[in-house]
Amino acid sequence: MDKKGPALNAVIELNPDALKEADTLDAERKAGKLRGPMHGLPVLLKDNIDVVGMANSAGSLALADNHPSADAFLVARLRAAGAVILGKTNLSEWANFRSTRSVSGWSSRGGQTRNAYVLDRNPCGSSAGTGAAIASSFAAFGVGTETDGSIICPSSVNGLVGLKPTVGLVSRNGIIPISASQDTAGPMGRSVADVALLLGAMAATDEADPAGHASAGNIPPDYTSFLKPDALKGKRFGLFRQTMGFHPDVDAAMDKAVAAIKAAGGEVVEVKVPTFGQWDKPELEVLLYEFKAGLNTYLAAHGSAQKSLEALIAWDKANAARAMPIFGQELFEQAQKKGPLTDAAYSKARDDARRLAGAQGLIAALDKDNLDALIAPSMAPAWPTDPVLGDHFLGAGYGIAAVAGTPSITVPMGDVRGLPIGLAFLGRAYSEPELLGFAYAYEQATHARKPPRYLPTLAP
Repeated sequence: MDKKGPALNAVIELNPDALKEADTLDAERKAGKLRGPMHGLPVLLKDNIDVVGMANSAGSLALADNHPSADAFLVARLRAAGAVILGKTNLSEWANFRSTRSVSGWSSRGGQTRNAYVLDRNPCGSSAGTGAAIASSFAAFGVGTETDGSIICPSSVNGLVGLKPTVGLVSRNGIIPISASQDTAGPMGRSVADVALLLGAMAATDEADPAGHASAGNIPPDYTSFLKPDALKGKRFGLFRQTMGFHPDVDAAMDKAVAAIKAAGGEVVEVKVPTFGQWDKPELEVLLYEFKAGLNTYLAAHGSAQKSLEALIAWDKANAARAMPIFGQELFEQAQKKGPLTDAAYSKARDDARRLAGAQGLIAALDKDNLDALIAPSMAPAWPTDPVLGDHFLGAGYGIAAVAGTPSITVPMGDVRGLPIGLAFLGRAYSEPELLGFAYAYEQATHARKPPRYLPTLAP
């Protein structure tokens, strides 16, 4: 399926010990030892997460020989829960933080991943391989990472449920970073129940994560206990119409979603965020500063052949034919010019971005109308993959939660001519239990997901 068949090119590397690990777990089950509900279930991980025995490259040929000596914190959690690490998935190189005109789902090490629904369409990124692989049932679950959209977007366009947790709920230790302010790993699956199960195995307080301490006391024993068909009843939702208007079919699907929520006993009111979009400029500034600092720290700690962002830039230039055949490294070069995190410009941008998206944005909107969550279209339908002009983003609803550091979840709400689209619920910090409940109730009321058909293209 991945290399022949529809040739999705979603998996970048298989765990050579996967069958041995599965045999061990089967023997444990036979002997009466059960580690938990994930015992023996296969998981695919995005190729920016440290796993012993496999490279961690962020899709870059420059890090093809980066073999971590220890599992990432979340991988250790998954192993303890009994999961089988099946392999690593392709991604937008450097989690889509290398160029201003990149092609999502492409990496120099892994090539181009294709959308499982229509093969000449883009799988979105940066968790592109996870999206295409899990849509195709290559594994029971997938782990993606997000800084701004990299779980929600590929989940939406590949017909999946995807949850971006509150920053710090899932440890970032052992993940190649972009932003300490916004990075998080999160679960991707074909149902809300799968995503809830995987989140329960991943979420844990890691005091070594700068944002980890705040999760203490905010992790329930079992996220699946919140999956109730009547979870929408009596709840209030804000329709985030400022994120709409980019495609009439998406707007029509949102109208149907609102009707479904109301039919399930929820209330929907219109909201307006006065600061809408004002966080974009400071967010980019924050990402440029934090990428340079975080990546240099990661490379030094892992003894990588390329020991700094500066060295990576030089490597890419020296190997341009292989590393940069489609697009360049403008974001790398912008980040390299930034100073240390003690710069006043960085501190101001960080505070401005979080305030405009958070306290004066998402949280203000929730407080003003006493809302349980905002709802928005997750993403436009998948665009044709275009190595000349790059990505074609029309619109999305996830950005405000990404910058605020708060959780969001996407659940399938239909399709546009066979291309999946999702409904996003956006909530307060640590509201994952409620968001999972809302998504589950909506999923059970609509059953909107259809499996992929691997169409070569869309007929006119």
